[in-house]
Amino acid sequence: MNFILFGPPGAGKGTQAKMLIDKFNIVQISTGNMLRDEVHSESELGKSAKSIMDRGDLVSDNIIIAMINKRIQMSDCNNGFILDGFPRTLNQAIELDGLLEDLNIKIDNVIQIEVDENLLLERINKRASENESIRNDDNSSILKNRIKVYKKDTVPVIDYYRNLKKLNTINGMQSIQKVSQDILNIL
Repeated sequence: MNFILFGPPGAGKGTQAKMLIDKFNIVQISTGNMLRDEVHSESELGKSAKSIMDRGDLVSDNIIIAMINKRIQMSDCNNGFILDGFPRTLNQAIELDGLLEDLNIKIDNVIQIEVDENLLLERINKRASENESIRNDDNSSILKNRIKVYKKDTVPVIDYYRNLKKLNTINGMQSIQKVSQDILNIL
């Protein structure tokens, strides 16, 4: 089972992905986590990505597609994967489709978690105040820019999958358990 989990920053994609990983024995592929790992390791990719990420902007499609290509061919993806927050641009979606076609892999479902922007700000502020290890992007000014970028770049991707009849939308304003159940019903 391979699927994409969409939603603006702070919508709960990571929380839902954890539940689905355990339930279906699949892996989560989060480009955000992959990039943060690169930044932490201070690799060349990490250094070039850090300044872009610190502004809340998107890293180039070529870098992201290359990372995804390498990752989905790892043996732990044989049982399936969740793409968490990727693709983020229409070009990435088209590139991903071409890549998956070349690898003879298909996406079974695309799930969008819709959440109110004000709730997102509350969630991010709460996540920042509750966690000992605060992510650099867990602050309201960066989040506002990330939401702006999400709307500009990612909403066309949602329309793309809607036109392909692959998009399923979940109300992310519900409890975590209800969102989980709605996702399971789709899957």
